[in-house]
Amino acid sequence: VQLQASGGGLVQAGESLKLSCGASGSIARVEDMDWYRQAPGKQRELVAGIGSTGKTNYDDAVKGRFTIARDSDKNTVCLQMNNLKPEDTAVYYCHVFAFSANTRWAHHWGRGTLVTVSS
Repeated sequence: VQLQASGGGLVQAGESLKLSCGASGSIARVEDMDWYRQAPGKQRELVAGIGSTGKTNYDDAVKGRFTIARDSDKNTVCLQMNNLKPEDTAVYYCHVFAFSANTRWAHHWGRGTLVTVSS
């Protein structure tokens, strides 16, 4: 299973970005699809997640500003980020928990995409 994320960049506070991530490979089923982030000097943290039923969860810091969505037919997940703040600056990682013929049920991570928000 390979994850390819895109959409990061440099924006000013108050602006928006949309991150996208696609999973490819011999995927039979995908359960959770999530976005994590890691800021300099900090641990990686869960930003938003969406289950196979469509149930979502968000970190309190991004509630009301970020929206996660998935296309289960295409195995893609997006994160719409509005009203970005300098504290949102981090490397954002796509994560899925999926079943494939090669890895069975396993956690998979993308390489990360950098989001920088200037004040």
